[in-house]
Amino acid sequence: MEVWTAQNNPRAQKALAVGSMVVGLVLLIGFRGFQGFVMSNALAGFLLGLLLLVIGVAAFMSCGRQTVVIDPRARLISIEDVTPLGVKKREIRFDAIERVRIGYLGRASNYLNFYYLLLILRDGEEYALFALGRFYPGSSDRAVVEGWRQRLDAMLGGLRSNGQSSAAKR
Repeated sequence: MEVWTAQNNPRAQKALAVGSMVVGLVLLIGFRGFQGFVMSNALAGFLLGLLLLVIGVAAFMSCGRQTVVIDPRARLISIEDVTPLGVKKREIRFDAIERVRIGYLGRASNYLNFYYLLLILRDGEEYALFALGRFYPGSSDRAVVEGWRQRLDAMLGGLRSNGQSSAAKR
């Protein structure tokens, strides 16, 4: 089997972060004239704008390139996150993985779902591979992510996958 390398789409991350900041600023400016801290629609609009601005800035600071390399010969998964705040690296050995599930965020009723692989490690830790908010191509299509699960399962030896994560459901 060959090495599997995947990278996220940081442009989509940045677009979402900038959009949140812009909407937050518009709300802050539009509702800046609230009278005191008595609960009112103007205060609620101002506070919502402040919240969106803070979320947007935090999201922008965490935007970056995530590279996942799955090497079946070395029996190793390497994850590298490069953000404005620095570089984080993580390695997960195949023998540390107990099973692989598909996790998701979203609701069927709003037709907006994001899927990812959830690695259940032998020490009880859960690790989201192709993580939420990283905008991997195909992550909103359950069939594509099922293909990822099957591909990883084949690399792991075919014995570690089962079901869908209910813990990740929202």
